[in-house]
Amino acid sequence: MHPRTEELLEYLDAQREVLRSAVESVRVEQRELPPEAGQWSVAGVVEHLARVETSIARLFSSRLAEAKALGLGPEQDASPILAALGMDRVVNRGQRFSTSQAAQPQGQLTAVEAWAALEAAGVAFREGFLAGDGLALGEIVHPHVALGPFNFYQWAAFVGAHEARHAAQIQEIATAQRVL
Repeated sequence: MHPRTEELLEYLDAQREVLRSAVESVRVEQRELPPEAGQWSVAGVVEHLARVETSIARLFSSRLAEAKALGLGPEQDASPILAALGMDRVVNRGQRFSTSQAAQPQGQLTAVEAWAALEAAGVAFREGFLAGDGLALGEIVHPHVALGPFNFYQWAAFVGAHEARHAAQIQEIATAQRVL
């Protein structure tokens, strides 16, 4: 496995564990209840993540297939990459982003169902990402609606950073519920 692939997969695994811990910090009976009117419940947050990661998995699959067909070459650089990808702006909860209608939770999934959807999305994303192992993923660029052009290393890091962002949101929900 290419060192950059390995580095990003380790990051994704670590952020998924942070997310899992955040979800588990909320009492089971509270996971489907929004902390306040108009806010997402834990189940809604996880459903949002599943929707986004499903979309990114599809993007990876189609764009990688196109790039391979056009002769995408091997990655020449094995240096660490995560620190250079600028994901701090994603994790920073002080900066708000609008979510597309397609990424909005529909509120029809339980927390358990939302987590299962996220797990399935994660498997699909990893498969797509691993299909590009050893290829020059920095050459494939696709815009993020709010953050501008991202290469595919940035998209992979975004998945983990996005989970970290929402893990912090879930921790905020857990803290608010403990106060009540």
